[in-house]
Amino acid sequence: MSDQKLRLGGMALRNGLLVHGPTSWAAAVRTRDGQIKAASGRKPSVSGRVGSVPGLRGVVRLGEAVAVIPLVKRALPEAQLPFQDATVLSAMAAAGIAGTVLRRRVRGAGGEIALAALSVAPSIVALRGGDLAAYHGVEHKAIGAYEQDSADARDATKEHDRCGSHLMAPLLAANVAGTLLLRGVVARPTQLHQGAVQLASLGAAVEVFAWSERHEHTATARALRRPGHELQRVVGTREPSEEQLEVGRAALEEILRAEKR
Repeated sequence: MSDQKLRLGGMALRNGLLVHGPTSWAAAVRTRDGQIKAASGRKPSVSGRVGSVPGLRGVVRLGEAVAVIPLVKRALPEAQLPFQDATVLSAMAAAGIAGTVLRRRVRGAGGEIALAALSVAPSIVALRGGDLAAYHGVEHKAIGAYEQDSADARDATKEHDRCGSHLMAPLLAANVAGTLLLRGVVARPTQLHQGAVQLASLGAAVEVFAWSERHEHTATARALRRPGHELQRVVGTREPSEEQLEVGRAALEEILRAEKR
Protein backbone atom coordinates (compact mmCIF):
# COMPACT_ATOMS: atom_id res chain seq x y z
CA MET A 1 0.00 0.00 0.00
CA SER A 2 1.30 3.46 -0.93
CA ASP A 3 2.69 5.66 1.83
CA GLN A 4 0.24 8.37 0.73
CA LYS A 5 -2.74 6.12 1.34
CA LEU A 6 -4.58 6.26 4.65
CA ARG A 7 -4.55 3.05 6.68
CA LEU A 8 -8.23 2.17 6.84
CA GLY A 9 -10.08 -0.50 8.76
CA GLY A 10 -13.73 -1.22 9.09
CA MET A 11 -16.66 -3.09 10.55
CA ALA A 12 -19.67 -4.36 8.67
CA LEU A 13 -23.05 -3.24 9.93
CA ARG A 14 -26.29 -5.06 9.25
CA ASN A 15 -27.35 -2.23 6.95
CA GLY A 16 -24.09 -0.50 6.06
CA LEU A 17 -20.44 0.04 6.80
CA LEU A 18 -18.32 1.66 9.51
CA VAL A 19 -14.81 2.73 8.46
CA HIS A 20 -11.92 3.68 10.78
CA GLY A 21 -9.21 6.08 9.65
CA PRO A 22 -6.10 7.26 11.53
CA THR A 23 -7.98 10.01 13.41
CA SER A 24 -11.64 9.73 12.40
CA TRP A 25 -14.49 7.31 11.85
CA ALA A 26 -17.21 7.37 9.20
CA ALA A 27 -20.30 5.28 8.60
CA ALA A 28 -22.94 5.00 5.93
CA VAL A 29 -26.18 3.00 6.05
CA ARG A 30 -29.16 2.23 3.88
CA THR A 31 -32.27 3.35 5.77
CA ARG A 32 -35.59 1.52 5.71
CA ASP A 33 -36.95 3.95 3.12
CA GLY A 34 -34.01 3.22 0.80
CA GLN A 35 -31.99 6.36 1.39
CA ILE A 36 -28.27 6.45 2.18
CA LYS A 37 -27.28 8.35 5.31
CA ALA A 38 -23.69 9.02 6.38
CA ALA A 39 -22.00 10.50 9.44
CA SER A 40 -18.47 10.89 10.78
CA GLY A 41 -16.52 12.11 13.79
CA ARG A 42 -13.23 12.02 15.64
CA LYS A 43 -11.97 8.75 17.09
CA PRO A 44 -11.25 8.48 20.81
CA SER A 45 -7.62 7.62 21.45
CA VAL A 46 -5.45 6.54 24.37
CA SER A 47 -2.30 8.61 24.77
CA GLY A 48 0.90 7.64 26.51
CA ARG A 49 3.36 4.76 26.24
CA VAL A 50 0.76 2.05 26.88
CA GLY A 51 -0.24 2.28 23.22
CA SER A 52 3.18 1.05 22.12
CA VAL A 53 3.74 -1.81 24.58
CA PRO A 54 3.67 -5.22 22.82
CA GLY A 55 0.76 -7.29 24.06
CA LEU A 56 -1.08 -4.20 25.31
CA ARG A 57 -1.13 -2.04 22.19
CA GLY A 58 -3.50 -4.36 20.35
CA VAL A 59 -5.95 -4.43 23.26
CA VAL A 60 -5.79 -0.62 23.45
CA ARG A 61 -6.48 -0.21 19.73
CA LEU A 62 -9.39 -2.65 19.85
CA GLY A 63 -10.72 -0.78 22.88
CA GLU A 64 -10.59 2.46 20.91
CA ALA A 65 -12.52 0.78 18.08
CA VAL A 66 -15.22 -0.41 20.49
CA ALA A 67 -15.46 3.10 21.97
CA VAL A 68 -16.45 4.39 18.52
CA ILE A 69 -19.65 2.31 18.45
CA PRO A 70 -21.77 4.49 20.79
CA LEU A 71 -20.57 7.56 18.88
CA VAL A 72 -21.82 5.98 15.64
CA LYS A 73 -25.19 5.13 17.17
CA ARG A 74 -25.56 8.66 18.52
CA ALA A 75 -24.73 10.30 15.19
CA LEU A 76 -26.47 7.70 13.03
CA PRO A 77 -29.35 6.05 14.97
CA GLU A 78 -30.37 4.07 11.89
CA ALA A 79 -27.13 2.04 12.04
CA GLN A 80 -27.80 -1.60 12.91
CA LEU A 81 -24.92 -3.28 14.74
CA PRO A 82 -23.79 -6.83 13.86
CA PHE A 83 -25.38 -8.37 16.96
CA GLN A 84 -28.44 -6.12 16.94
CA ASP A 85 -30.78 -8.97 16.09
CA ALA A 86 -33.06 -11.16 18.21
CA THR A 87 -31.84 -14.40 16.61
CA VAL A 88 -28.19 -13.52 17.23
CA LEU A 89 -28.88 -12.45 20.81
CA SER A 90 -30.66 -15.77 21.39
CA ALA A 91 -27.64 -17.60 19.94
CA MET A 92 -25.35 -15.69 22.31
CA ALA A 93 -27.50 -16.61 25.29
CA ALA A 94 -27.68 -20.26 24.22
CA ALA A 95 -23.91 -20.39 23.70
CA GLY A 96 -23.37 -18.90 27.16
CA ILE A 97 -25.60 -21.48 28.82
CA ALA A 98 -24.10 -24.37 26.83
CA GLY A 99 -20.61 -23.13 27.70
CA THR A 100 -21.41 -23.12 31.42
CA VAL A 101 -22.71 -26.70 31.25
CA LEU A 102 -19.78 -27.85 29.12
CA ARG A 103 -17.22 -26.26 31.45
CA ARG A 104 -18.64 -28.24 34.38
CA ARG A 105 -18.77 -31.59 32.60
CA VAL A 106 -15.80 -31.69 30.22
CA ARG A 107 -12.20 -31.19 31.33
CA GLY A 108 -8.85 -30.98 29.62
CA ALA A 109 -7.86 -29.85 26.15
CA GLY A 110 -10.92 -31.39 24.51
CA GLY A 111 -13.26 -29.37 26.68
CA GLU A 112 -11.41 -26.12 26.08
CA ILE A 113 -11.37 -26.68 22.31
CA ALA A 114 -15.12 -27.37 22.39
CA LEU A 115 -15.69 -24.18 24.39
CA ALA A 116 -13.60 -22.20 21.91
CA ALA A 117 -15.61 -23.57 18.99
CA LEU A 118 -18.85 -22.81 20.83
CA SER A 119 -17.81 -19.18 21.32
CA VAL A 120 -17.72 -18.70 17.53
CA ALA A 121 -21.32 -19.88 17.03
CA PRO A 122 -23.05 -16.48 17.56
CA SER A 123 -20.77 -14.86 14.96
CA ILE A 124 -21.64 -17.55 12.42
CA VAL A 125 -25.36 -17.07 13.13
CA ALA A 126 -24.94 -13.31 12.62
CA LEU A 127 -23.16 -13.80 9.30
CA ARG A 128 -25.57 -16.38 7.93
CA GLY A 129 -28.63 -14.20 8.38
CA GLY A 130 -29.50 -10.86 6.79
CA ASP A 131 -27.02 -8.70 4.89
CA LEU A 132 -24.11 -8.69 7.34
CA ALA A 133 -21.88 -11.01 5.27
CA ALA A 134 -22.60 -8.94 2.15
CA TYR A 135 -21.64 -5.72 3.92
CA HIS A 136 -18.52 -7.49 5.17
CA GLY A 137 -17.75 -8.03 1.49
CA VAL A 138 -18.50 -4.35 0.86
CA GLU A 139 -15.97 -3.42 3.57
CA HIS A 140 -13.20 -5.43 1.93
CA LYS A 141 -14.04 -4.32 -1.60
CA ALA A 142 -14.32 -0.61 -0.76
CA ILE A 143 -11.08 -0.50 1.22
CA GLY A 144 -9.28 -2.81 -1.21
CA ALA A 145 -10.27 -0.67 -4.20
CA TYR A 146 -9.05 2.45 -2.40
CA GLU A 147 -5.69 0.83 -1.58
CA GLN A 148 -5.24 -0.44 -5.13
CA ASP A 149 -6.36 2.80 -6.83
CA SER A 150 -9.15 0.88 -8.50
CA ALA A 151 -11.98 2.91 -9.95
CA ASP A 152 -14.58 0.25 -9.21
CA ALA A 153 -14.97 -1.66 -5.94
CA ARG A 154 -16.73 -4.43 -7.86
CA ASP A 155 -13.34 -5.51 -9.21
CA ALA A 156 -11.76 -5.91 -5.76
CA THR A 157 -11.83 -9.24 -3.92
CA LYS A 158 -14.23 -9.84 -1.07
CA GLU A 159 -11.36 -11.19 1.09
CA HIS A 160 -8.78 -8.91 2.70
CA ASP A 161 -5.46 -9.53 4.45
CA ARG A 162 -6.24 -7.16 7.35
CA CYS A 163 -9.64 -8.62 8.17
CA GLY A 164 -10.27 -9.36 11.85
CA SER A 165 -10.99 -12.97 10.87
CA HIS A 166 -7.19 -13.47 10.87
CA LEU A 167 -7.32 -12.95 14.64
CA MET A 168 -9.65 -15.90 15.15
CA ALA A 169 -7.23 -18.85 14.91
CA PRO A 170 -4.42 -17.35 17.06
CA LEU A 171 -6.98 -16.01 19.54
CA LEU A 172 -8.67 -19.38 20.02
CA ALA A 173 -5.31 -21.18 20.21
CA ALA A 174 -3.94 -18.72 22.78
CA ASN A 175 -7.15 -18.88 24.80
CA VAL A 176 -7.14 -22.68 24.93
CA ALA A 177 -3.44 -22.81 25.87
CA GLY A 178 -3.82 -20.04 28.45
CA THR A 179 -6.86 -21.65 30.07
CA LEU A 180 -5.15 -25.03 30.31
CA LEU A 181 -2.08 -23.38 31.85
CA LEU A 182 -4.28 -21.48 34.30
CA ARG A 183 -6.06 -24.65 35.41
CA GLY A 184 -2.69 -26.30 35.99
CA VAL A 185 -1.50 -23.42 38.19
CA VAL A 186 -4.66 -22.28 39.98
CA ALA A 187 -6.87 -24.86 41.67
CA ARG A 188 -10.08 -22.84 41.35
CA PRO A 189 -9.78 -20.10 38.73
CA THR A 190 -12.07 -17.12 39.26
CA GLN A 191 -13.75 -14.89 36.70
CA LEU A 192 -10.89 -12.44 37.22
CA HIS A 193 -8.34 -15.13 36.30
CA GLN A 194 -10.31 -16.08 33.20
CA GLY A 195 -10.69 -12.44 32.18
CA ALA A 196 -6.93 -11.96 32.46
CA VAL A 197 -6.34 -15.01 30.24
CA GLN A 198 -8.77 -13.66 27.63
CA LEU A 199 -7.07 -10.25 27.57
CA ALA A 200 -3.64 -11.86 27.32
CA SER A 201 -4.90 -14.11 24.51
CA LEU A 202 -6.27 -11.10 22.65
CA GLY A 203 -2.98 -9.26 23.03
CA ALA A 204 -1.05 -12.28 21.75
CA ALA A 205 -3.41 -12.71 18.78
CA VAL A 206 -2.99 -9.06 17.75
CA GLU A 207 0.80 -9.42 17.89
CA VAL A 208 0.60 -12.49 15.62
CA PHE A 209 -1.69 -10.52 13.29
CA ALA A 210 0.78 -7.60 13.17
CA TRP A 211 3.76 -9.91 12.62
CA SER A 212 1.97 -11.57 9.71
CA GLU A 213 1.37 -8.19 8.11
CA ARG A 214 5.01 -7.13 8.49
CA HIS A 215 6.20 -10.44 7.00
CA GLU A 216 3.38 -10.97 4.51
CA HIS A 217 5.58 -12.60 1.86
CA THR A 218 6.86 -15.40 4.12
CA ALA A 219 5.46 -18.92 4.14
CA THR A 220 4.76 -18.66 7.89
CA ALA A 221 2.66 -15.52 7.43
CA ARG A 222 0.69 -17.14 4.62
CA ALA A 223 0.05 -20.20 6.80
CA LEU A 224 -1.11 -18.02 9.70
CA ARG A 225 -3.49 -16.15 7.41
CA ARG A 226 -4.92 -19.23 5.71
CA PRO A 227 -7.63 -19.98 8.34
CA GLY A 228 -8.81 -16.36 8.20
CA HIS A 229 -8.98 -16.35 4.42
CA GLU A 230 -10.97 -19.59 4.44
CA LEU A 231 -13.32 -18.21 7.08
CA GLN A 232 -13.90 -15.12 4.94
CA ARG A 233 -14.37 -17.15 1.77
CA VAL A 234 -16.76 -19.75 3.16
CA VAL A 235 -18.72 -17.96 5.88
CA GLY A 236 -17.63 -14.41 6.60
CA THR A 237 -18.25 -12.60 3.32
CA ARG A 238 -20.72 -12.64 0.45
CA GLU A 239 -20.62 -10.86 -2.90
CA PRO A 240 -22.59 -7.63 -2.40
CA SER A 241 -25.21 -6.10 -4.64
CA GLU A 242 -24.70 -2.82 -6.49
CA GLU A 243 -26.94 -1.07 -3.94
CA GLN A 244 -24.76 -2.37 -1.09
CA LEU A 245 -21.58 -1.28 -2.89
CA GLU A 246 -23.14 2.17 -3.22
CA VAL A 247 -23.34 2.35 0.58
CA GLY A 248 -19.68 1.34 0.78
CA ARG A 249 -18.70 4.13 -1.60
CA ALA A 250 -20.60 6.62 0.56
CA ALA A 251 -18.75 5.43 3.69
CA LEU A 252 -15.40 5.67 1.91
CA GLU A 253 -16.11 9.17 0.64
CA GLU A 254 -17.15 10.22 4.13
CA ILE A 255 -13.98 8.92 5.82
CA LEU A 256 -11.75 10.59 3.23
CA ARG A 257 -13.62 13.85 3.77
CA ALA A 258 -13.41 13.49 7.56
CA GLU A 259 -9.67 12.84 7.51
CA LYS A 260 -9.12 16.09 5.58
CA ARG A 261 -10.74 18.24 8.27
